[in-house]
Amino acid sequence: GSTLCSYELQPSEYTTDPRATKLCPKYPVPESAPIPFFHRCAPVNISCYAKFAEALITFVSDSSVLHRLISGVMTSKEIIMGLCLLSLVLSMILMVIIRYISRVLVWILTILVILGSLGGTGILWWLYAKQRISASAVETQIAKDNLQALLIYAISATVFTVILFLIMLIMRKRVALTIALFHVAGKVFIHLPLLVFQPFWTFFVLILFWTYWITVLLFLGTTGSPVPNEEGFVEFRMVGPLKYMWWYHVVGLIWISEFILACQQMTVAGAVVTYYFTREKRNLPFTPILASVNRLVCYHLGTVAKGSFIITLVKIPRMILMYIHTQLKGKENACARCMLKACICCLWCLEKCLTYLNQNAYTATAINSTNFCTSAKDAFVILVENALRVPAINTVGDFMLFLGKVLIVCSTGLAGIMLLNYQRDYTIWVLPLIIVCLFAFLVAHCFLSIYEMVVDVLFLCFAIDTKYNDGSPGREFYMDKVLMEFVENSRKSMKEAGRGGGAEGRELKPM
Repeated sequence: GSTLCSYELQPSEYTTDPRATKLCPKYPVPESAPIPFFHRCAPVNISCYAKFAEALITFVSDSSVLHRLISGVMTSKEIIMGLCLLSLVLSMILMVIIRYISRVLVWILTILVILGSLGGTGILWWLYAKQRISASAVETQIAKDNLQALLIYAISATVFTVILFLIMLIMRKRVALTIALFHVAGKVFIHLPLLVFQPFWTFFVLILFWTYWITVLLFLGTTGSPVPNEEGFVEFRMVGPLKYMWWYHVVGLIWISEFILACQQMTVAGAVVTYYFTREKRNLPFTPILASVNRLVCYHLGTVAKGSFIITLVKIPRMILMYIHTQLKGKENACARCMLKACICCLWCLEKCLTYLNQNAYTATAINSTNFCTSAKDAFVILVENALRVPAINTVGDFMLFLGKVLIVCSTGLAGIMLLNYQRDYTIWVLPLIIVCLFAFLVAHCFLSIYEMVVDVLFLCFAIDTKYNDGSPGREFYMDKVLMEFVENSRKSMKEAGRGGGAEGRELKPM
């Protein structure tokens, strides 16, 4: 009773026509049932899925490299889970440390990262030398892979350590304001503990949106009108405006993802601004984060939508150029390849600059309740007036937080090397170590990116505060005592530099 043959064959000819062996499926046809979504059928008998799993396992078993990698992950799954938990614990400990010893955090991170880089590099070279010396005449393929991976890790760690030393040597004199802002940021987290959980809510909302986006994408992939093709089969083809919905859907993915991230920036900026410009901290709202969310929903959604749309307008051309570059790889000449890469690089730089300006525009909006364009102009003017301090804050502050991420990744990776080293003879641990390090970096980034955002918001508040106030009666500063000490030291340094003409005083010129 099956009617699954090609339309060229009449149902009465299914069993008599000799072409039936080519135009009809082989019996028995597995019984299928419709899925509630996507207008598709799936086999009812579970043995079909078992055969698929068997075919997949056969494919994995036939690939020796893939088999060794997957077996390494499965053998080390307990170690991987333990190391991921360790990275989470280290990130939370670092956030607690930031709260209470932020004044010396910069120097602690610097010393720890220097020691960690030297120690990690030394251990890697020691393990490589030890395995190279103890290598037997008959080596297994797993042992060779691990030895090669150790050599690559050791060389990479050496290069990274050298670059780290050079950067620290250049930046060692530009940390005074950064230390003061870090100290105030630590107090912000004490008064606003819910800031720590902000990345989790943002990630949860992004997951919900991406799930919805994929669901709509699958619906788009199964829409259209049934049309017979040249071979006599019926296929669904999208006609009219429906076939252009893909572009609309992709733009929606980028724009709304940027919108959700911008809402997080606006929420954090509103809470930090409330903290900074409240003279008596005991008069803070019960939950500044929720108050900031309420202001965002009631008054500033248009500002966030416009800022995220500007980023989308830059992202889309860059993605198109990257797609063209990928499609033309090996076909274009050297000049076209250079021009494409230059355009992609320029758009990437423009996107980063606009992202930084947008974040400061959201801060200006939280302070003055102005629209996006006005806030962006005000923030740009403030940043230009503090052109010497902006690079110092961004480079030193962001670099110090980056060192915190590196510290967590290095600690987790070092623990992973020591644990996985005991399995080197029967497990290839390149992939498990990469998985652990990536997870550690993502966890550390989620925690410390909020701290980085708080420091940037505090800097703009500090700049606006010193622009419109001078500490005289009626124009008192809103800033913390630590920042006031920095302003006084800057003024003294400027006076001394005015008498002596030193270059260091010009760096500390007050706004």
